[in-house]
Amino acid sequence: MDIREATRRRFLKQGLTLAGLAVGAQSASAQLSMSDHSHGGELEKIAGHPMAFGTRSRYVNVARSTMSNVGASMFLHGEPMGLDAFTPIGELVGTITPSDLHYVSSHGSVPPDIDPRQHRLVISGMVERPLVFSLDDLMRMPAVTRTHYLECVVNRPTPVGKSLEQMHGMVSCSEWTGVPLSALLNEVGVKAGANWVYAEGAESVRLGNSLPLAKAEDCIVAYGQNGEPVRPHQGYPLRLVTPGFQGKYSVKWLRRLRLVKRPLLNYWERIHYLKVGEGDEGELRGNQGDFYLEQGPKSVITFPAADMRLSGTGYYTIRGLAWSGAGAVRRVEVSIDGGRTWNDAKLDQPALPMAWTRFTAPWTWAGKEATLQSRCTDDKGQVQPTGPEYQKFWAPSGAPHGNAIQPWKVTSEGFVLNAFSEQL
Repeated sequence: MDIREATRRRFLKQGLTLAGLAVGAQSASAQLSMSDHSHGGELEKIAGHPMAFGTRSRYVNVARSTMSNVGASMFLHGEPMGLDAFTPIGELVGTITPSDLHYVSSHGSVPPDIDPRQHRLVISGMVERPLVFSLDDLMRMPAVTRTHYLECVVNRPTPVGKSLEQMHGMVSCSEWTGVPLSALLNEVGVKAGANWVYAEGAESVRLGNSLPLAKAEDCIVAYGQNGEPVRPHQGYPLRLVTPGFQGKYSVKWLRRLRLVKRPLLNYWERIHYLKVGEGDEGELRGNQGDFYLEQGPKSVITFPAADMRLSGTGYYTIRGLAWSGAGAVRRVEVSIDGGRTWNDAKLDQPALPMAWTRFTAPWTWAGKEATLQSRCTDDKGQVQPTGPEYQKFWAPSGAPHGNAIQPWKVTSEGFVLNAFSEQL
């Protein structure tokens, strides 16, 4: 056999081997493709990695907790399937809450899968041109993307709270995408005398809320959350995002907007949310001053926090979150001696309006008892109140927004406890 024939055979043999590898690679590629598109985006057990596509590392154990898991009692809520859940804010980084970790709070059953092709948004009432919008209609319109927090009215420090999550886990911050409510109102034309917008959802109880017309400038009819369609428990296919107001105003599964002269009062507002209640003659007053609307400045230290234990003495970075329904966070102060002295914390930038702002402060723990707390000031100059200040201010009419300062006591053994009752 001459050299040329031997070389030719080696070439053919190597070629067949390479072709086999190519076929195997194509087969693996096809398997990946089929798995990704035909099996809900999950990878099969390829190359020894039995991991679902896009899932977190098995070393990252973070999830929402249901009400029963943390021992909470929420008299205003009670989703029949037990799916109300807290955001684990102490385990988050940055200022955006992953969609699957966003808190859930519902007054009734979550609607079954809503077909976006059939869903409609009706705008009626005191308008020049009542209109009906499909999801496709809305997605053709110019959109905005804004970052805003949402917070349930029951999110607050309490003397009996055992953990950070139990008292402060009903708040989250997302990037919302959709059509500005003001743009839709321009399309229908608001008649003179209309002062309120009544928004209604598609769940079984037809939950609705009235908000002042002027607030429309801030609101978004959102179909997107954190770069994907709004998830079902957050209101798919449409959610009204009303930043800075109680979470109940961000109506989920939005189906109707009605322009009215005076607010429409539903069961929940009559029972829990109206300041004044009924007038002397039994007529609900329903003026703007009768409602709890804008939330005040608030902050909470997320590390160290209740239900944790420090690993030992030495240097730590105190971390936390601050927000305000009135605008942007301008200052956060931290105290390590129960509020006797305060020092400015460092704010992560940018500090966006009606959104979470992260803050940090250095601390060296010497092993002695300490009481840590934070205090937020917003760009309107409003300052987060202490527990006694909060109770004094709201005593005549209830306590709609739990933004009192949250103190954490660090014992000499390093255990972190809720110290809210000690300041009352």
